[in-house]
Amino acid sequence: MSTPPSYFEDMYRGAADPWHLAERWYERRKYDLTLAALPRPRYRRAFEPACSVGELTLRLAERCDTVLACDRVGSAAETAARRTRGLSHVEVRRLTLPRQWPPGTFDLIVLSELLYYFDLPELTELLGKAVSALEEGGTLVSVHWNHPVAEHLRTGEEIARLLASVPELALACEHREEDFVLQTFGRRGADGTAPCSPAAAEGLT
Repeated sequence: MSTPPSYFEDMYRGAADPWHLAERWYERRKYDLTLAALPRPRYRRAFEPACSVGELTLRLAERCDTVLACDRVGSAAETAARRTRGLSHVEVRRLTLPRQWPPGTFDLIVLSELLYYFDLPELTELLGKAVSALEEGGTLVSVHWNHPVAEHLRTGEEIARLLASVPELALACEHREEDFVLQTFGRRGADGTAPCSPAAAEGLT
């Protein structure tokens, strides 16, 4: 079964930022690597589920015309909304995925520290909705902790293998460390063509 909502609610009940996302060098460095791995300098509309207290949201806002972020825990969404209140192009909602997937399409979807909380049926549903909502040529990012955790149903390596099997996605970038796995994928075109690389986009190849 997927990790129950009570796990997240209990975590935030004890602390406003239970994973210390705003404090740890590990987290700040991981966010910097995530932004550096994006193949485009700018995106039109980004979706960041499981945004927690908005640390990555603030960074995405610098690279995107609009950002929709969400979290299933009300207090986390409220904190993220408060921290981004001065950014008119950022919207934060309280949503529970995959059931409450937002309407519309995105050219950037960031799945950070999220996918290992879902059992296989819900994970399959979530990935199906993500692929459907991702525009052709758009970018999907996956970043996941790679050590065993009691509440995690799979590791970052296992998630990486699962995403590599999605036919609509073409692997564009992969960064592996002992602690986490970072991947970016491009949404293939209708003819199966993968998006061009950053160098190709600028006519260097």
